[in-house]
Amino acid sequence: MFSSMANSGSVAKSIFNAQEKTVSERDLDWAVVQRVQAGNVGAFDQLVQKYREHIFSVIYNMTSNREDASDLTQDTFIKAFQAIGRFKGKSSFFTWIYRIAINTTMTFLKKRNRRRFISYEKINEEVSSSEIYERLTAKNRSEKGALVSELQEKLNDALQKLSLKHRTVVILHEIEGLEHAEIAEITKTSVGTVRSRLHYAKQQLQSYLQEYIG
Repeated sequence: MFSSMANSGSVAKSIFNAQEKTVSERDLDWAVVQRVQAGNVGAFDQLVQKYREHIFSVIYNMTSNREDASDLTQDTFIKAFQAIGRFKGKSSFFTWIYRIAINTTMTFLKKRNRRRFISYEKINEEVSSSEIYERLTAKNRSEKGALVSELQEKLNDALQKLSLKHRTVVILHEIEGLEHAEIAEITKTSVGTVRSRLHYAKQQLQSYLQEYIG
């Protein structure tokens, strides 16, 4: 159902093109939700079209498996549709659907006792603007081809050592480009907790990658 949206640049693109969730977007989403709640089932497709790439991206980064990400993305929207009658608009639909995606994926990973990876099939020149990758790529910009493979391997190894909750905030902040307040709402924690987890996660990543980044 969602396999067609997979493409090699989707993850890198999401780093720099994350949408700002404005009040108008929230209102537009709420209007669509109300139509669905009123019996216009087809209107839900508008929400699927709008958010499926974002949901697929975050789940793919959590699982590093396209088949699992596709299945879990579908599960996320099925769960959202089944629960749409209980959605009261107290938070944005964006926050609500992200929370469902995160919880669905965490449950899947815990049950399978799997580890999560951030996997990049394509790293382009824009990646250098990301804090973590700037440090990792600074020394070898002229050897991009060899660096991509080494970077992915080192990142995967380091990220495996982070706890699930710390990996989640890294993905949402560094990869999806979400603000601390958005992550706090999605994960049902405080902004302070999000900042603390990010700080700790970055310290741990730096420690794990110390030999590599010098």
